[in-house]
Amino acid sequence: MGVAVWLAGAPALAQRRPALSAIVLGLIAACGYPPLHLWPLGLAALAGFVWLLHVAPTRRAAFWRGWWFGWAHLTLANNWIATAFTHQAKMPEVLGWVAVPMLCIYLAAYPALAALAAHLIARRAPLWAFGLVLAGAWITAEWLRGWVFTGYPWPPLGLMLLGGWGTPGVANLLPWLGTYALSGLALVLASVLLWALAARRWLVAGAGVVAVAAGMLVSLHVIKPPLKGLRYTLVQPLIPQSEINEAGKFEEQFARIAALTAPEQNQSRIVLWPESAIPDYLEDGYPDRYYLQMTAGADPEFARARIGGIIGPQSTLLTGVVNLDIGTREDGTQGAVSARNSVMAIDGEGAIKASYAKAHLVPYGEYLPMRELLEPLGLSRLVAGAIDYEPGPGPRTLDLGRHGKAGIQICYEIVFSGKVVDRANRPDYIFNPSNDGWFGHWGPPQHLAQARMRAIEEGLPALRSTTTGISAVIDANGIVRGSIARGKADKLEGVVPAAKPPTLFARAGHWLTLGWAAVLIALGLGLPRALALARARG
Repeated sequence: MGVAVWLAGAPALAQRRPALSAIVLGLIAACGYPPLHLWPLGLAALAGFVWLLHVAPTRRAAFWRGWWFGWAHLTLANNWIATAFTHQAKMPEVLGWVAVPMLCIYLAAYPALAALAAHLIARRAPLWAFGLVLAGAWITAEWLRGWVFTGYPWPPLGLMLLGGWGTPGVANLLPWLGTYALSGLALVLASVLLWALAARRWLVAGAGVVAVAAGMLVSLHVIKPPLKGLRYTLVQPLIPQSEINEAGKFEEQFARIAALTAPEQNQSRIVLWPESAIPDYLEDGYPDRYYLQMTAGADPEFARARIGGIIGPQSTLLTGVVNLDIGTREDGTQGAVSARNSVMAIDGEGAIKASYAKAHLVPYGEYLPMRELLEPLGLSRLVAGAIDYEPGPGPRTLDLGRHGKAGIQICYEIVFSGKVVDRANRPDYIFNPSNDGWFGHWGPPQHLAQARMRAIEEGLPALRSTTTGISAVIDANGIVRGSIARGKADKLEGVVPAAKPPTLFARAGHWLTLGWAAVLIALGLGLPRALALARARG
């Protein structure tokens, strides 16, 4: 009885306190993401949010209800950013807990614009039709959030529809939808369930709940390990963020990663080391002072040869490194003028076969925007060093001969839907090296989940090697074939899972995304009129 009374009074309370209600719903919605992954709560919160917008009396009210919801759910979901401030000394740690809600003041503009658009287009539509229009507007808003001002799509609403590690869940539809359209589907599901409950269509509501639960929990894929193919050794060396820049620990760190890498026999394989795996500069031609703290005795040629000896003559290593751009600095001396967060391919002879430079850099992490203005105010990058990183040209496929064609995505590049693969030169697998030691308890599981979404979306296996976890091998269905938990030094070995043929999303990209947005808006506007016309004729 008490629950029934509360449910009956909830709409009136929400109408009296719409901003507070939007904030609470936003916080609950964020619990649908990893690591909590309470997706039933997430969908319930989305249903409440749809209703709150549908009853908004004015466009201003709709905008602000969308903004408060977005601000709350993005702030909680991105709380991992604040922990990055605990791993640097130039700015106070407490600034991290200010920076996240400040960032989300901007990010919340996208849910607010989606809410405003739905109100302007479909404020008089039935509840279910309003939900369809809102879903279409939300898809468009998330697509915009993924590229405006360099983009920040973390996390997409559809992330809550990704199943556990052994099943893709409703995200099994990603090849035909794309990530942002999956977010729209989350709102459609919430709207349909809300409409069924409001209309007391208990059978429809019950069937909907069972269908969503089955989609989330039941795997349609049978895991069959490949009998032959490209072998891999994926290493998680456990280099804590507090030690990663300590020169006195460089040799110890290298010895750890070498011990995990050494083959039991002379075998052909691809070896995968994480971002920030080694401190050595492996390119030739830098001024001598840049090599002084190397583990290999200030000799990049010897450093590469030593690595070749560790991986074995028939292997190829993909490893995260930092490369420098040498030029004339303001004081007239020769030195580093910029850096590149890179992955190098090194063969068993210690030769550099190919390289990739990270294209999607992290503002305030790898470069300081408006440095001339912000640096005098005491702001700095979170990553150590006084020079900024320069971006690479974008997704590239490295042809490693018998070791396959590797698509490289460094760290959070993997979260950018539609921007992870060179479509003119499709790879056999995606390598995603990362240093997740910055990001506390919430960041790594969300990062892994988004890598799984890229694997499903593109139909490609993804292999993640991280410094501290979570490292994983993900097949083209988004199923985790093997993983190494956070805080553990270990390796994974096996055969790289097979790629699928290019998916519909892989071929169409975000034209598919915008097409789904248009379809949902058209259905939300057209179906009520068609139904009304049919009733009038009947």
